[in-house]
Parts: sequence; structure tokens; C-alpha cells
Amino acid sequence: MPESVFLTADWLNLALVNYKVEPDVLAPYVPAGTEIDLWEGRCYVSVVGLQFLKTKLLGVPIPFHRDFPEVNLRFYVRREVEGEVRRGVVFIKEIVPLHAVTWVARGIYNENYVTLPMREEITADSFQYEWRSKEGWNRLRTETRGEWSVPDLDSEASFVAEHYWGYAAQRDGSTLEYEVEHPRWRMANADDVEYDCDVAGLYGDEFVEVLSREPVSAFMAEGSEVVVRRGVRL
Repeated sequence: MPESVFLTADWLNLALVNYKVEPDVLAPYVPAGTEIDLWEGRCYVSVVGLQFLKTKLLGVPIPFHRDFPEVNLRFYVRREVEGEVRRGVVFIKEIVPLHAVTWVARGIYNENYVTLPMREEITADSFQYEWRSKEGWNRLRTETRGEWSVPDLDSEASFVAEHYWGYAAQRDGSTLEYEVEHPRWRMANADDVEYDCDVAGLYGDEFVEVLSREPVSAFMAEGSEVVVRRGVRL
């Protein structure tokens, strides 16, 4: 395996629920060297649920830590490098059920992972992810009655799904940049969405109003195998 590969896994059955947010809310989370990426002039934050399967770290499968769900809150940034625009994702918080995953992600990438009990229920047309906080069980559920296809490159679905870089602010004020590789995914519009979350307890009061609104869009993606490259400090 190439030395630059940090992690490989299958990311499958993604539920992507998107909310319009004022850029000022996200300003404290924007890593140095990046700027917020907009979709047709709108700033988005997304709640995303997915399955990690067949996970390998540095090419090695870790027993009992290969298959697990994750739910994250993220937004979108961009960085220009010698005329190339790198479109990326910044994670505000990521929920997993395994303490070791949290420890690695915090220690190596300074990503804001937390460990909570989780469960999932996946069917051909419905993806449901649940996590238990102090207030009880929280839920993200999407369901589709539509057709699955690879969306147009200039579509909203592609904007949400196809950011191939990750950016994480570091404790010293620098930014870690890492590349994510995967093919374009087949996706479908989510016709029904349920998001029931202790937003204040999990993400803070500044996100309560944002995530209490009706989502502006919601999609489901089949997913694929992914490669996450080692991070580079900017």
C-alpha cells in the first residue's frame, strides 16, 4: 500500500440532510487558509449518516473496529492552490460508537469525534441512524421513492457529495489538509426525512435555530470504497 494512504474503507448508505446557515455561524470553525464554499450563493451545513465497513488503518484491519456507523455535522470550504480549486469538508462534530476510533481521529487529525452508543437500520430505500445522548435516543432517517443515478456535475447533489478534500484546524492554529478519493456515487432524492436531535447538547446553542428549520434538500448515496490520504499541514 502506498505510504501516503492513511485509511481505506467502504463508505456506504449515506443520508445527507442539508440546511441553510448564515456564514457568521460557521466563521469560528473555518480552518486557516480556507474559505466557505457556497452553493448558488447559499451556505450549507449538512447532517450526514453513513456506514464505515471493511476499515483498514495503514493497511491493517483492526479487530472489532472495522464496521461501525457514523453521524457527522459538516460544512463546505474551498482552497485555491496554483490555480486549482480544492473543494473540501470541515467537520464540526463526528459521532461513532467506538472509543478507539475517537482516540485515533482526535490524536492524529484533531477531528472533533465523540463516542456514543449507536444503532442503524438499513433497507434498500431507507437509511436510519440513531445515537444516544443524555436526552435519550436521537435519530436521522431518510427514505426515497425515487430512482438512483449519478447526478450531474453541476447539481446540488454533486456539490454536497463531491468534495474530495478534508480540512481540520489544529491546536497551534495551522490547518491539516488531506485528500479523499472515491468514484462518483449513485444518489437519490430523499422524499421523507426525520431528524430528531439534542442539538444544543451535542453541537451548541448556535446551531439550534439552524437545525430546527426545514432542510433545504436531502439526498441518499449508495457510497463506495474510499481512500483517505495522510494529512499535510498547511
